[in-house]
Amino acid sequence: MKLSAELKALQARLGHEFAEPRHLVHAVTHSSMSTPTRSDNQRLEFLGDRVLGLVMAEALLAADSRATEGQLAPRFNALVRKETCADVARQIDLGAAMKLGRSEMLSGGRRKMALLGDAMEAVIAAVYLDAGFEAAKAMVLRLWGKRIDTVEDDARDAKTSLQEWAQARGQNPPVYEQISRSGPDHSPVFIIEVRLESGQTAQAKAGSKRQAEHAAAKVLLDRLNGG
Repeated sequence: MKLSAELKALQARLGHEFAEPRHLVHAVTHSSMSTPTRSDNQRLEFLGDRVLGLVMAEALLAADSRATEGQLAPRFNALVRKETCADVARQIDLGAAMKLGRSEMLSGGRRKMALLGDAMEAVIAAVYLDAGFEAAKAMVLRLWGKRIDTVEDDARDAKTSLQEWAQARGQNPPVYEQISRSGPDHSPVFIIEVRLESGQTAQAKAGSKRQAEHAAAKVLLDRLNGG
């Protein structure tokens, strides 16, 4: 199988030349482009998430030999969450090489956080299947780069931090409300609003309720802290 110009360029940005190019093609194929003879990347996403998790668990243990499980867990979550995967995908312009159906292209699928994060995980799995764990590990460590060294700055859970902010001021916990849900079942978009007892609010959207809640909490925290 020959790679398209877009996939050859992506391969170069990944720093891995595929012995079996079909793995990369599979990894960038969204479910909106799947057919009975063309599989989408959902199964690869499942595998890539696990490979990424093992790479990051090893990296965090090596980086801080004294850290407790309680300290490591939030760092790990910050490095493997969908938002971080999507940031890395944007860094390598993965969206430009994704194979999307017409409806997803028209709705800006190449920029959607959930689609980019899923595709990044699928690409990790593709490298793993093509060349083994060490090759996948090397790519992940290279692409995640300084994020691993600076993860402590990004490790605190936004919802927990917002709740602590409210409690420190004698307020009830923040309230989260789903404002809307749109998009197809395979790629939904949720808009969530968070409200504090003191009246401050913020909204955010994401591909799951949980992600949208965290994003809304972060928006409101940034405002409260003058960000």
